[in-house]
Order: sequence, then structure tokens, then C-alpha cells
Amino acid sequence: MKGDLHCHSKLSDGSQGIEDIIAMSKRMGLDFVAITDHDTMSSHSRSKIVGERYGVQVIPAVEFSAYDYHRNRRAHILCYLPLKPDRLEGMCVRICDARKKSGNEMVKRVMKLFPIGPENITKYSASSKSIYKQHIMHALMDAGYSTGIYGGLYDTLFSPKNGSCYVETKYPDVRDVIDLIRSAGGITVFAHPAVYDSFDLVKELVEEKRLDGIEVWHGKALQDHVDYLAALCDQYGLIKTGGSDFHGMYGSRPANIGKCTTPQESIDALFELSEQRRRGI
Repeated sequence: MKGDLHCHSKLSDGSQGIEDIIAMSKRMGLDFVAITDHDTMSSHSRSKIVGERYGVQVIPAVEFSAYDYHRNRRAHILCYLPLKPDRLEGMCVRICDARKKSGNEMVKRVMKLFPIGPENITKYSASSKSIYKQHIMHALMDAGYSTGIYGGLYDTLFSPKNGSCYVETKYPDVRDVIDLIRSAGGITVFAHPAVYDSFDLVKELVEEKRLDGIEVWHGKALQDHVDYLAALCDQYGLIKTGGSDFHGMYGSRPANIGKCTTPQESIDALFELSEQRRRGI
């Protein structure tokens, strides 16, 4: 038995709906799936119902956007099986509001350069809790200015270094995010360390005993990264997870559901740790 524990839906920056993701998971032969939308838990109720219909167990999850202010780098923290999810709502709302504010400003800047209106973008962002750059690019694709989400136009507009329409979003400190997840009884897993070159931060957090696991298997992780992270998990008794980081057509690279998975041993460890916390062990 296996599962893909990192997927994004239309509720954040994915192009596919909840049912689409679960149906694809079933066709891929997965037993478990986690819809880890950015900074929102809105998928939890519906995904559980849809999962039961398809015979796929959905693990409640959310991916928090955070920041390592010591190194000036972004960081993502996956939260699984929160026992008190209501404690996470406040931070989810704050992050989504901040992203929506910067997203609206990016929309204004893009509309000064291209003949598109807000309605062209909201047709794609309406289901999401925020406005993402992918939604804006999709509207520009419709208008014939690009044939893909990523590429030259995306970099010109939204590169964090010199993008003409880029607006930065301020995210909470990574340790504050982890502490909140712990207070909610959730399981903290550091997402894709290779994406933001977070290996030093991961080692610090492991030594501080702030993490329950690390996403070892990910499409952007080289074999050397996988070997290092797996050894780190074994050394400190952490859970090893894996996921495709699926975004559908909004992904920056090909990543189908099930491309990277979490083995049964790790899924069992997630549920066991959650039950221990439920019992207060």
C-alpha cells in the first residue's frame, strides 16, 4: 500500500478539482492521498466524502508557506492529521489574506501592460483562497500572449529578482508555523528541502526536535538529496514521506499524481504518531 502525500487542488494553486485528484489517485492504484493546499484546510470535509466514494483514504493535510528570516529564503511545512485544526485557521486566513493582497497588486500591474480585465483572471482564481501567478498567466494564455504558464513571459513579469509585476508576500517565521502545528496536534514534515535549498535549516530544525518528518521523495530531489535526507531521518527517528507535489497544468515541471509516493511503513508511522498524541502519550 502506498500514497501520494503532496497534491494541490483548485483551492490553492492547482488546476484540478478535489474529485479529479482523488479519481486520478484511484486510477494510479494509490491507497492514500493527501490534498495539501497552501494555507487552507477547505478541502478536508469534501475530500473525505469523495475519498470514501472512490475507495481512497484521504489524509487531512495542509502545506504552510513560511520564511527562514535568518537566510532570507522561503520554506514550506506540511502538516498532517491535525487533532485541533481550528487552531490553524487564524494563520491560514492571515497568510491567504497577505497573498491575496499581493496578488491583487500584481493583477493591477499586469492589466496596465495587457488588455485583460479582472474577470479574465477570476474565472481561474474563483475557487482558490488566494490569487496566484498561475491564474494571471492562464488569463494571458487565453489572450494569446503565452503558450504556457512558465517561460519567458512568466520570468519577465514575476521573477522575484526583477519581475516587472512581482509583488512579494510576507510569510510567518518557519519556527512559528511549526510551533502552531504542534499546538494543534499536527504532524510536522518539512516539504521538499531541495526546492529552496533548505538543507541547513532542516538540520537545525531536526537538532531542535521541531520536526516529525521530512519529505524525502520529491521530483526535484536528486539521488544525493534523497540519500542524505533518508539517512537524517534514520539517525533522528523521523518519518520519511514522499509526494508528487501535483499542481496539474499549473506545475513548473511534469509531476503526475503518484510520481513520488510514501510507503506503507511511513503512512503507518504517521497514524501511529497521531494516535499517540491523541492519547497524550
